[in-house]
Amino acid sequence: MRIIWKVYSWLLDHYGPQGWWPLLDRDTMTLRYHPGDYTPPSNPDEVFQVMAGAVLTQNTSWNSAAMALIRLADRGALDARSILEMDDHELQEAVRCAGFYRQKSSYLRGVAEFFLSLDGSSPTRKELLGVRGVGEETADSILLYGYRKPEFVVDAYTRRIFSRLGVIGGDERYSRIKELFEGSLEADFRVFQEYHALIVRHGKTHYRNKPYGEGDRLPLQLKGVEAPDSGVRGD
Repeated sequence: MRIIWKVYSWLLDHYGPQGWWPLLDRDTMTLRYHPGDYTPPSNPDEVFQVMAGAVLTQNTSWNSAAMALIRLADRGALDARSILEMDDHELQEAVRCAGFYRQKSSYLRGVAEFFLSLDGSSPTRKELLGVRGVGEETADSILLYGYRKPEFVVDAYTRRIFSRLGVIGGDERYSRIKELFEGSLEADFRVFQEYHALIVRHGKTHYRNKPYGEGDRLPLQLKGVEAPDSGVRGD
């Protein structure tokens, strides 16, 4: 659908590259974005950071998930083996700030075991969905940002923004919306990364609270916007 390209073009022009997924800078112990750089993650520990972050951000804000990642890093436990070596109480306390801390600590152990079982190989989507605590959005986030696979991530902001534009009803199955986007975009992980990050950026501005879309001029801005090329550079 041409409108999906138009929205991407406008968002990228309006906000610029977002530099997702933020990864830990061990010198400053902060999570840093990398706008325009599509090479991260650059080592296995950073891949696992993406996995852990995707689990921790479930049903909470990214800021809360980021705080949990930093607390794990402060304990020297932001890698799969260290997660498995922590006792239950210590792990739960580290991720308490992300909410549902007992459940999420269990999920983290599960993804840590799974990550180590891969022995450096890339997982399939089906394999990820077989890991306890990994649903479709989490699996696609891991594949897109951790393994640079062109899997489009559908979140609540995607539903809110595009239902307001009349592209979807908003209550479709996850797989239906994912297919719509993937069928309208070139299969380039860089485009998928930017688009999802831009949707989140726009969503936080206009679709975080009800009434959703208040003050959003995107529908008006789309008039006359041409469908772009990929919108990212890195060849």
